[in-house]
Amino acid sequence: MHNRRTKSQAVRRTEKAKPRLRRGPFKLHITAVATGMALPAGLIPFLRRHIRSAHTLLKSPLSELSIALVGDVAMGELHNRFLNIPGPTDVLTFELSHDTLNRPISGEIVVCLPYARRAVARHRVPLRLEVLLYCLHGMLHLSGYDDRRQRDYQLMHRTEDNILSQLGLPAAFASGSRVSP
Repeated sequence: MHNRRTKSQAVRRTEKAKPRLRRGPFKLHITAVATGMALPAGLIPFLRRHIRSAHTLLKSPLSELSIALVGDVAMGELHNRFLNIPGPTDVLTFELSHDTLNRPISGEIVVCLPYARRAVARHRVPLRLEVLLYCLHGMLHLSGYDDRRQRDYQLMHRTEDNILSQLGLPAAFASGSRVSP
């Protein structure tokens, strides 16, 4: 009796031999926190779809991410409280829990929607792309990227552009005309 395997069985057997990165399901929470803040139609589904895809591209250990869209007052309070800098900023990132290798597995990204609206006028991009860029920036911070030194700053923005391009969206920094979010 011959031990014949079909091609699909051979492929499955080979695939089983490869070690895989095992991650649990990715939980994503997006909330508009500021009362009276008008959200553009379709913003949350757009963010949800692209953040999930970006998470897959990053191969991040993050298993849970919360994104809060806030107003100037709330962002100004957070910016002052955690960084001792008065006034709102574009995005703040918080690590909430870590795995045994001390990598963030849950985090929160706080995005200032009015700040993004002001930036849209300068950069001439749709608001949803500006907000997505801020979210990607926060995800990269949670994935170990830093932008305090010039070399790291450039790497982080190249990575953001690369992710945007892989998502089928226009790059934000490739032209060199944009300043960091």
